[in-house]
Amino acid sequence: MYIIRKLPLKKLFNTRDLGGMSAGNGMAIKHNKLIRSGKLYKLPESTVNNLKKRGVNLVIDLRIFTEREEYPDTPIDGAEYVHLPVLCTATPGITREKSMTKTMAIEARRLKDEFGTADNYMVTMYKMILFSDEPVRQLKDCLRLIIDNDGCVLWHCSGGKDRAGIVAMLVESLLGVDEKLIIEDYVASKRFQRRKFFWNKFGLMIAPLVPRFKHILYGMMEANPRYITETMAEVKAQYGTIINYCKQKLGVTDEDIAAMRRKYLEPAKKNSIFIG
Repeated sequence: MYIIRKLPLKKLFNTRDLGGMSAGNGMAIKHNKLIRSGKLYKLPESTVNNLKKRGVNLVIDLRIFTEREEYPDTPIDGAEYVHLPVLCTATPGITREKSMTKTMAIEARRLKDEFGTADNYMVTMYKMILFSDEPVRQLKDCLRLIIDNDGCVLWHCSGGKDRAGIVAMLVESLLGVDEKLIIEDYVASKRFQRRKFFWNKFGLMIAPLVPRFKHILYGMMEANPRYITETMAEVKAQYGTIINYCKQKLGVTDEDIAAMRRKYLEPAKKNSIFIG
């Protein structure tokens, strides 16, 4: 039995090590090799030192330029930083120079007519990330960095749920993690940020914003299992399996998969707890 837990790090509320996660055939993901997170903004020294001790030598930032400028990462000594911006909207082609507030305002105007609900919007956004040319290029580069890295890689977006969650889904699938556990890992973001979500939603309730804008922001706060399950279903409908998607769309080879499993897996320990 696995208990998904976030890392106990100050100012990081949705950061977890995938270590300990069952990967089938008696194998599990190694600890201190694969970490997913939200933004690394104004981290205290204790948190930075903890990440250094875990061996983080590569940080992949999936946020767009405006997000990075507003909330820059706290540097971790010895770690390489790579920026692979993935725009988090359901509309391909929105310029990445726009602020996220302006971008979401544009999207809100389209919500009712084109998507109907915020949940539909979020599912469309996830599919756009996985099937549109520009984000696919970034995902391809992201997986290549993870495949080739020999230390501990940390990838992150702003909240650690959407873009970081999609990368986690791809990595976990390539390593042989069961689909049910992949979904549990995704949904855990809601549990880890329950207090933050509560106060953010309360703030939106009283904010002078149009309802459609609020609905999109509500959706972006949720870790609704529908978002990831419907996205995975679409990937399988088009490619048969998520691994086939990674091969055909992202250029991952059988040799890459074998190398990942040698690098990131080890024999599972009995009665282990997945502290991620």
